[in-house]
Amino acid sequence: MLVAADKFKGSLTAVQVAERVTAGLRRVVPELEVETLPVADGGDGTVAAAVAAGFDRREVTVTGPVGEPVTAAFALRGTTAVVEMAEASGLQLLPAGVFAPLTATTYGSGELLRAALDAGATTIVFGVGGSATTDGGAGMLAALGAVFLDADGNPVGPGGGALADLASADLSGVDPRFAGVDLVLASDVDNPLTGPKGCAAVYGPQKGATPEDVETLDTALAHYARVLEKAIGAKAAELAASPGAGGAGGIGYGALLLGASFRPGIELMLDVLGFAPALERATLVITGEGSLDEQTLHGKAPAGVAAAARAAGKEVVAVCGRLALTPVALGTAGIRRAYPLTDLEPDPAKSIPNAGPLLEQVSANIARDFLA
Repeated sequence: MLVAADKFKGSLTAVQVAERVTAGLRRVVPELEVETLPVADGGDGTVAAAVAAGFDRREVTVTGPVGEPVTAAFALRGTTAVVEMAEASGLQLLPAGVFAPLTATTYGSGELLRAALDAGATTIVFGVGGSATTDGGAGMLAALGAVFLDADGNPVGPGGGALADLASADLSGVDPRFAGVDLVLASDVDNPLTGPKGCAAVYGPQKGATPEDVETLDTALAHYARVLEKAIGAKAAELAASPGAGGAGGIGYGALLLGASFRPGIELMLDVLGFAPALERATLVITGEGSLDEQTLHGKAPAGVAAAARAAGKEVVAVCGRLALTPVALGTAGIRRAYPLTDLEPDPAKSIPNAGPLLEQVSANIARDFLA
């Protein structure tokens, strides 16, 4: 039995999901052998998943999204690091109910990447998602040595809004160690930097951006790409239109400018976490996340787990807080059956705070249906 589930956002980490599922299964089959492999798709929870898989956790103090110092972690095993931008520049680092769509910066994400380099990493998996930012990765690049100046020769301010004032860009001072590093951008989105499918239009409202803010940010990011095109040539425009450039408020664009290759987050993380050998040992796979819905089918962790398991001829069931997919859609994704907590407690106000005990109950039901 292999439990390879993502977090239930707002209630359980991926590690806690694995623990609760295991406890529920063993209520019915006490001696059951269960292997757990908490997974993530590159967004928040990616470092925790790597640590659960045996990576070392490293902590550093970096600049948070609104300029305050925060403690951020990355994961390291040998010369491979897993860096999660949300640790330094994530929405969860903002004060409750406070957003900074125009001014939030990715500067701390650059500091976190530099810490991974300092720790000896030569392969860096850069997970992006859950960001508070829409600055096109400019803050990250500045932390790594890039220079962005306004018409008066002063550094532009933090955040995407300030990029409207950008007059010149110089990437020549970026940390030269990136030339010898395999940097991989792990993201579950393939949006370009700007336009109707760009990071400001699609994800800005989740970060508190008003329609006017979205227009301001999209215009500023397009200007940023044009200034970079003058600095480094046509590659800047090509990368802005590339899949993944719009990941995490455009930090994907910054990573691509550093020479990163782009891979779907869950596909990459399954490789890093050692999913294939664990799958070989499994007879049944349990995956899941907080909400199984249309987004799940577009690169989220359960879809990636199910696709890999189906290719290996393994049966998959899923656990979730809520289920918004039809049985046909589940079957197409390779999931035989889903067990939502709402079957036991339909009221989210009750099911979310009691997600752990409810998850144990639905997992016991899985054991009765598939193992007993």
